[in-house]
Amino acid sequence: MFDGYIICGTPRTGSTLLCNLLASTKTAGNPHSFYRRQDVSEWAEDWNLASRDTMSELEFKIAYLDAAITAGKGGTGVFGLRLMRENLDELSAILDQIFPRLPSDKARFERAFGHILYVHLSRENKLAQAVSLVKAEQTGLWHVAPDGTEIERIAPPKEPRYDFERIKHEVAELEAYDAAWNMWFAEQGIIPLRVGYERLSSNPAATLASICEALGIQPPNAEDVRPGVAKLSDETSLDWMRRYHLDAVV
Repeated sequence: MFDGYIICGTPRTGSTLLCNLLASTKTAGNPHSFYRRQDVSEWAEDWNLASRDTMSELEFKIAYLDAAITAGKGGTGVFGLRLMRENLDELSAILDQIFPRLPSDKARFERAFGHILYVHLSRENKLAQAVSLVKAEQTGLWHVAPDGTEIERIAPPKEPRYDFERIKHEVAELEAYDAAWNMWFAEQGIIPLRVGYERLSSNPAATLASICEALGIQPPNAEDVRPGVAKLSDETSLDWMRRYHLDAVV
């Protein structure tokens, strides 16, 4: 039986969809990116943590960890965390300060979070992933609900503009992040549960059921699963992919 899970992902792999699905079960925790460095202050404020000025940095990190575990459980017995590869080393360093002299990242994670299921969320089509990422960064729109309502926008609306070099850079970076996750799993002796974006997006109920079963939790009935996030891929995305393939062979 697992005490919790960590969704090990990269941007635009459907992690928001997966987090929402897991939270909707009311038994599988409430996963978020608690250790995304840009969001730490906001989470600390939401949790009414004392000001960092009133305690040492180590005391703050301990208080933050305790609050993150409570939030990640969401009133259930299972802890959930979403972790991007770019934040992994930073989280490990924080845990090393709290729990010094442990021999590995895995040992630190288990000391902090208990027996953890590692869920490696990846996307086979790296070009589609890179196009999705560049479009989101350009337009400011990251997630929409199935009815088209905007869920997450981080910048004023802007028209997307095809940029071969930027897409090429993102493809390489996303491939490197995925390879880095796999290298880390091997170094730590971890066999993750592999979850692909393509299956998650086409059959969210089956993907959710497989994770619940791995966790030892009763999965919800398939007909009760309601994805709270819609795909943002559109004709512009397809056009950029066609243009990229043409430009890449020039």
